[in-house]
Amino acid sequence: MADYTGRFGPGRGYLHPGRSDREDIATAVGLLLDGHRKQAEQQLSQRDFTVRTVFDRPSGHRYTEVADRTDSAVTPRGWGRVYLDLDHHPSWSVQVPHPGFDLGTEQLGVRVLRGSPGGILVIAGAHRKAGAGNSADVAHRLDTVFHAICAELARRGMPGIQLHGFAASAAPEYDVITSTGAGSAGKQDGRDLADDLRGHGFRVCRAWVRSCPLEGRTNMQGRVADDDHVPFLHVEFSPTVRAGGRPADRAADAVTEITRRWASRPVTH
Repeated sequence: MADYTGRFGPGRGYLHPGRSDREDIATAVGLLLDGHRKQAEQQLSQRDFTVRTVFDRPSGHRYTEVADRTDSAVTPRGWGRVYLDLDHHPSWSVQVPHPGFDLGTEQLGVRVLRGSPGGILVIAGAHRKAGAGNSADVAHRLDTVFHAICAELARRGMPGIQLHGFAASAAPEYDVITSTGAGSAGKQDGRDLADDLRGHGFRVCRAWVRSCPLEGRTNMQGRVADDDHVPFLHVEFSPTVRAGGRPADRAADAVTEITRRWASRPVTH
C-alpha cells in the first residue's frame, strides 16, 4: 500500500472519468460480489482494470484486488483500487478517499480491513489535489469511480466507514471526530464506536451531541448511503493516531468492534 500511495502528489496523476467508465467499473465490482468473476474481469479489462488474487500474510486472508492498469504508467488516471475479502462473503466497506493527503489513512484502512471478515477496502487513486479544481476530491463529488463503487455498495445495503485526517490545529482538544455524515442510520453504530474509542483512551468529539469541526455533512458517499438508509460513519483522526504504532492499532481495534458486528449482520438490500 505504501508503494501504491507513495507516488501520489498534488497537480498530477488524475484524469476525470466519463460516465460510462464509472458505471461499468461499479457494475463490474457488483458482478464480483455476485460471484461472476469471469464476466467482471472481461468488463473491467475493457476499462483497463485488472483483477487478481492477493494473499495478505499478516491476516492470512485472500483478497480480490481490482486495480487500474495505469497505476504505474507515466500518466496514471488515478481511478483507485478495491480489495474484496475472498474468504468471506463481503458485507461492509472501509473507504479511504484522500490517501497521500490525509496521511496514514491508507494504512489505517488496511488495519481495519484485516480486523473483521467480509470487508471491502475502497481506496482513491490520487492525491486530493491531483486534478483540476476539486475534481480529485472524491469525498465531495458524484462523478468519480470511487463514488460510483461506494454507491453500488450502499445500494446493496452494505454499511461503510470512511476514514479521514484532520490537522492538529483544527481540533487540538480531540483525537477523533465521529459523525454519521448526512444521515442518521448509523447513529447507534456511531455511539458505540465513540464509546469504544473512548475506552481505548482517545478524546472523541461526537457530532450528534455537539458541534464538531469536520462533521462530513456534505460528504457525497454519506449522502448516497442516507438515501439508501444504510449506516455510514465519517471518522476524522488526528495526526498522532494516523502516524502508526500503538495509537493506530488501538484506533483500528475500536473500529473493528463495529465492523465485526456488521460482518455478523445479514445485508438487508
